[in-house]
Amino acid sequence: MQRIFSGVQPTGNLHLGNYLGAIRNWVRLQNEFECIFCMVDLHAITVWQDPKDLVKNTREVAAGMIAAGIDAEKHIVFNQSTVPAHAQLAWVFNCVARIGWLNRMTQFKEKAGKHKENASVGLFAYPNLMSADILAYKATHVPVGEDQKQHLELARDTAQKFNSDYGIEFFPQPEPLIFGAATRVMSLRDGAKKMSKSDESDYSRINMTDDADTIALKVRKAKTDLFPMPDSLEGLEGRPEASNLIGIYAALSDKDKAVVASQFAGRQFSEFKAELVDLAVAVLGPINTEMKRLMDDPSHIDAILKKGAERANAIAEPILKDVYDIVGFLRP
Repeated sequence: MQRIFSGVQPTGNLHLGNYLGAIRNWVRLQNEFECIFCMVDLHAITVWQDPKDLVKNTREVAAGMIAAGIDAEKHIVFNQSTVPAHAQLAWVFNCVARIGWLNRMTQFKEKAGKHKENASVGLFAYPNLMSADILAYKATHVPVGEDQKQHLELARDTAQKFNSDYGIEFFPQPEPLIFGAATRVMSLRDGAKKMSKSDESDYSRINMTDDADTIALKVRKAKTDLFPMPDSLEGLEGRPEASNLIGIYAALSDKDKAVVASQFAGRQFSEFKAELVDLAVAVLGPINTEMKRLMDDPSHIDAILKKGAERANAIAEPILKDVYDIVGFLRP
């Protein structure tokens, strides 16, 4: 079976965008691939994290993934820092990848902004760690959003250069699994901005920890416009908030956006929102309940992550040893 690696930063506040854009897709891939799912805590510290929050958030993200349907018995769930091969292979890749490649990474420019001289070295070099995350397991496929596709290209370039430098076909060329634009969830307060855990307003997002009443309140307060629901996708032009809410309904109901637009054509937003509330609560309510149950038993989460780390190490350690032999590191 082909192998998937995918990771998510444990920075808290898992929200609807994380669920529809990533986690739900991971759940659906479990029957087709051998899956390795990781809380990338090494990536998280490229910007400052409160240590207590990082511990809490790592458990919360693990709970969210499992509550959403990730099978931690059949597949591997762990946090990145518990498998040394990630950091060790990243150093090798620091010496394989070129500075020019990293200078082209648009996410560093966006995150560092005008003060890139004050950004951490880790923030600049973390795409090499991402390459190591994937290639430490010789993953064949990586689910990525459009914003991460550039980093996967870097992993492919690094694998190719390593193979070329040492004259050996060792690392595979991992392939992207890119899911449709319908999974791109925007802010409930501004349809032009992506839903984000960093947004100051909690009303901009539906968190996976929100209960039914909170979900209902946020949907009712979601920004809309003064016009009735359109009858086609063409009618969504220039109406980002309407397009976002219809996209959310379509994703939660596994329908095409055009079908949803036709279904609610001409109706008032208040009617549509009432049905969206029912749908969101039906889908997210059971996840919320299970997530809270898991969070109330941190030792159970830790046991899952410990077992996952042992299984991940069993795969990555032999691959790293082969890399060390290829590079020429003496291991007496």
